[in-house]
Amino acid sequence: MLPLLVTLLAIHADPAPKTMDIVIRDVTLFDGSGNPGVKGSIALAGERIVAVGTFEIVGKPRIIDGTGLMVTPGFIDLHTHCDTGSPSLTDAAGKANKCYLMQGVTLTVTGNCGFGPAEVKPFFETLEKNGVGTNVIHQVPHNSIRSKVMGNANREPTSEELGKMEKLVDEEMAAGCWGFATGLIYTPGTYSKTPELIALAKVAAKHQGFYASHIRNESATHLEAIAEIIKIGKEGGLPVHISHIKCSGKSAWGNAGRAVALIENARHNGQVVTADQYPYIASSTSLTATVIPTRFREGTTKEYVARLDDAEIGPQIRKAIEAELKSRDKGQRIQVARYKPRPKWQGKTIAAIAGEEKKDPIDIVLEIERNGGASIVHFGMDEVDVRIYMKQEFVATASDGNSQVPGDTVPHPRSYGTFPRKIGLYAIENRIVPVEQAIRSASGLPADILRITDRGYLKPGYFADVVVFDPKTYRDHATFEKPHQYSTGVKYLFVNGKMVIDDSKYLDVLAGKPLRHVEMKK
Repeated sequence: MLPLLVTLLAIHADPAPKTMDIVIRDVTLFDGSGNPGVKGSIALAGERIVAVGTFEIVGKPRIIDGTGLMVTPGFIDLHTHCDTGSPSLTDAAGKANKCYLMQGVTLTVTGNCGFGPAEVKPFFETLEKNGVGTNVIHQVPHNSIRSKVMGNANREPTSEELGKMEKLVDEEMAAGCWGFATGLIYTPGTYSKTPELIALAKVAAKHQGFYASHIRNESATHLEAIAEIIKIGKEGGLPVHISHIKCSGKSAWGNAGRAVALIENARHNGQVVTADQYPYIASSTSLTATVIPTRFREGTTKEYVARLDDAEIGPQIRKAIEAELKSRDKGQRIQVARYKPRPKWQGKTIAAIAGEEKKDPIDIVLEIERNGGASIVHFGMDEVDVRIYMKQEFVATASDGNSQVPGDTVPHPRSYGTFPRKIGLYAIENRIVPVEQAIRSASGLPADILRITDRGYLKPGYFADVVVFDPKTYRDHATFEKPHQYSTGVKYLFVNGKMVIDDSKYLDVLAGKPLRHVEMKK
């Protein structure tokens, strides 16, 4: 069968190219479809792939011997915060996005969890002016849009306000956004009711967009939250996508199978429902979103901080924090990732800090909140649930990370290691999922979810976003204790046909570009 498969790959080639710039020969090709790898070669010319499989070499290209290596489409990360982190893609320190390139990621999606630039045009223009390491796709961020119209208000919009939000979503979709994204545990998005979300999703649907969501609850009531996004997709008339699917907190452990059944039922009934996942048992967000109920977070930061010490509301907040910490082993499952006022607390758990300071964990939380808050890593998932989600064919791989650069913070390692951890560790080394499925979850599947027609697969005519890696060394090295460690094993990386990694050496080339959504012909 092997020679036949290679021949079939060549049969699907475009007419013979006039020249070739790069030929990688004698490699194992994984085309992004989920099919097993096959032996063959691949040729690039300019920005495009020009031949795959068996072909005659044209011109005088650079020949790369791919013996023992794997070639795949460039990986697509559906869920990043590269537009909002510190640094971000618009900063000099973050624009290279090296932590993603070293994993083989060639396209990052922003606007997730409802955060990010509310106006895509100036965001993209900045990327084009300053340069960017990866390709970038943006979504309309709900929190940013709602804040622009209503501020941080805990109420439903008036008809006039809803109309303004619909207009903004319409304008941003027309300007090049690919979908509409919400973060329903964050303010002000958390104050939105389902009808508001359906109305805004319908606007995205008119532009052939999709709806992505950090759903309303990922713990005790996450099945209800999944049911809500399915309802939004059905009534909004568009594909829906569950961001970083998980069962968070002990009260939710063991529910992955039920969640999968709920999603599969919707898919069986004709809806397009997908999800993404990072392969870790810990999540990461703000301490505020983790332990402070949303009812206390309305209004300005000054108003929120004042409530912490209010004679009536303060004790209520303290009681709520106590309950949240209790469910997280009294703070032992919450690790501080970034806290500028006390850098020495970074990398330590709330419980450990409390012990060192001889204070109650609640008082440590309140001190952090009074002084601007902190980002944290929350060890809230069970490995069994992680593996159940990982095995689903509708679940893509995505990091939920940002454009990290080495420093004194102790962030989640996912920004440095998500893709080699999934493909290198879980698939190649531990065989939890087939290698071809793990690769598809990072390439063809996210391309299908985005409905991209010229990336995500190894096909002649497609953009030359291509990864060449050594399966023996393609691994993550970032840990929860020492996260600022680049992954290894990517031998060559091409972004839009330009070589970014050459024989394992990063070339500091800004080959990415923003990708504007173009509506498909009906």
